[in-house]
Amino acid sequence: MIDEPPHKTEYRPDIDKGGPDGFPAHSAAASIRFGVSGRCPRCGEGRLFTGYLKITDRCDVCGLSFAGHDVGDGPVVPAILVIGGIVVGLAWTMEVTFQPPLWAHAALWGPLTLGLSLGMLPLLKGLSVALQFRLRSTEEEPKPGGG
Repeated sequence: MIDEPPHKTEYRPDIDKGGPDGFPAHSAAASIRFGVSGRCPRCGEGRLFTGYLKITDRCDVCGLSFAGHDVGDGPVVPAILVIGGIVVGLAWTMEVTFQPPLWAHAALWGPLTLGLSLGMLPLLKGLSVALQFRLRSTEEEPKPGGG
């Protein structure tokens, strides 16, 4: 029986073979797709999260360190703007069209806001990590002369 390497990447047409770090150099779209799906933006196979929003320390497949990837409030701001726009627009339309009682608004928009928030935050956090990786905003070698 032949031993297989621990990390085997299948051929994908959106990958440019031969990145500078020894891993396939993915297109920007592929890196973003990996991040949004909760996968490592370098290899596309390792898990990005250990919990709901907790970023893992290191990719278990390719070993990429996520220690420097601090997205902070970056994913929250677009989530607030998008979800707020959706919910306020729908609530206003419903109020103007049907004029429901206040309890109907509370019963409908509270759970919708919570559900959209819980669904969007991991996607946006993965996107933020993927963009940080893609734009090389972390783990860069210091440049000569401090520039």
